[in-house]
Formats: sequence, structure tokens, C-alpha cells
Amino acid sequence: MAKAIFHKHQRVFVRPVGTWALIEQVKPQWVKDVEEPVRVYYDCGLGRDFMADELTAEHCELVETGQWRLLRAKNKWQTDAETARHPFPGTFPVIVTDSMDWGGWRVPAAEYDRDPARIEAQARLLVQAPRLLDLANKLAEQGAQDTELPTAWTDLVKYARDIIKGVSAKPDENKSAPPRRVA
Repeated sequence: MAKAIFHKHQRVFVRPVGTWALIEQVKPQWVKDVEEPVRVYYDCGLGRDFMADELTAEHCELVETGQWRLLRAKNKWQTDAETARHPFPGTFPVIVTDSMDWGGWRVPAAEYDRDPARIEAQARLLVQAPRLLDLANKLAEQGAQDTELPTAWTDLVKYARDIIKGVSAKPDENKSAPPRRVA
């Protein structure tokens, strides 16, 4: 008995041809009165069907993010009166990415002063980034398990995989364009 190892729209390296391709179709070979397929072939659009041992999946390392928090730091260089129009006068957001409340992301005071509402929104987004990455991982895993998804969902699964790949790629591998937006 055989089970599908790869799924539709997954990027794989096809060893006999020596190139990367997307799986266009998963083709199980069924036998009468047997509940599972005997073999599973994969159509990669290269002229013939391939077995699982001829393909290699693209590998992405998962990023360990931990629990990120939004803290407020005291503005040392401006008085509360100078920052009265800020959402939180006298402070600016600091995203802490370490359990010891140090390490993370800060914004220069001049940039924060230019558009505090935008920086506050960006800070909230950064704090939620690990949860959004987890959501993308779960969506990609679900897409790998269910090969009969509607087209709109397969587009979302591809988008989630692009995001995961962009986050997981090493700096020299990430020279491609940013992930496309799904309408």
C-alpha cells in the first residue's frame, strides 16, 4: 500500500531531470477491492510521471520565535509636553523578543515623532508576527493533507508557503521578490 508523500502545487526537485518543478497532479494507482492505492505517481509537467523516490521536497527551516511582547520605553530626549500628541505621551514602543526583557526592535525617536500612529500599528503587527507565522504554518500543513481544496484555498496555501519560505530563507537565498498578495 502507498500513501501520497507530496501534494499538488508543492515545489520539488526532480532528480532524473535535475530541475525544480511544481507537482501538477497526484495520481494514485488503485486496484479493485483494495482500500488504499498500490502506487502513487506525481505529474510535474515534465513529460512523464515520477515516483516519490525520484523527487525531493524543498526544505525550509522553521524559525523559533518565542513569545514577543510590546513594552513602553521612556523618551529621554523629549518632555511630556513635546510628545503630547503621541498616543502614549513620553514613551515609545519597544518589541522585546527575548525572555529576559532585552533584545528586540526599537524605532528611532525622530522616526516615531514623524508618525506615531503608524509606528504604534507597526509595533502591534511585529508583536503578532510569531502568531501569524504559526497560522501560515498551520494553513500550509492543512493544504498538504487535503489535496482536493478549492482554487481559492490552494491560492491561500501557496501564499502561506511563500511567506514561510521568505521567513525561513537565509539572507543570501532571499533575493527573489517578496510574496505576492492574495486578493
